[in-house]
Amino acid sequence: MADGYLESRYDEVFGRNSKKTVVKHVPVDKLLERNRSYRGYHPETIVTEDTLRKIVSVNTLIPSACNQQVLRFKLVTKGEGSGRVLANVKMGAALPELHLPFPGTEPEAFIIVCSTAPETKLVDIDLGISAQSMLLKATELGYNGLIIGAFNKANIQQEFSLPYEPLLVIAIGRGAEVIRRVEISENESHAYYRKEGVHFVPKVRLSDLIL
Repeated sequence: MADGYLESRYDEVFGRNSKKTVVKHVPVDKLLERNRSYRGYHPETIVTEDTLRKIVSVNTLIPSACNQQVLRFKLVTKGEGSGRVLANVKMGAALPELHLPFPGTEPEAFIIVCSTAPETKLVDIDLGISAQSMLLKATELGYNGLIIGAFNKANIQQEFSLPYEPLLVIAIGRGAEVIRRVEISENESHAYYRKEGVHFVPKVRLSDLIL
């Protein structure tokens, strides 16, 4: 096919001044690199229910163990009681002396993940796939997040009159921290740490991961 044929046909059909739709490709490695666990957020950033719905919508596309699709989601914005979630979660367990998040950097919104079935290995598989997929979507949209497993399940369930037991809480906002990934060997400490205001996350190098 001659060079420029498709471009010329586009102009013939749609007109020379028509705008072409350009789909920006973001490599998955870039999204994964940006998808760090944030424990501090910009307070001026508003996370709407529509944004949370877009993030949760990935669950209609992702795999599910035995195709059970048992996960259900409660969307909690600032106006819907994000403070009530915050009062029942713990963030930064490896840095208890910092009492994270710092005042004024609390998450703007949360997604509470529940299951219609009792927690099993298969449900946990779905939880991992769902949480990571939602955070990647949040990253694509320009937000950041944190998967929270340390929270008061009974209080959260009661506060929001949830019909199912909550299994995870995911914080969503626009990150206000500087986070750096540090390559380590498999025998070095895996604990994240902070130095001069920078949050460092150790990750085992590829050569040590492959058997």
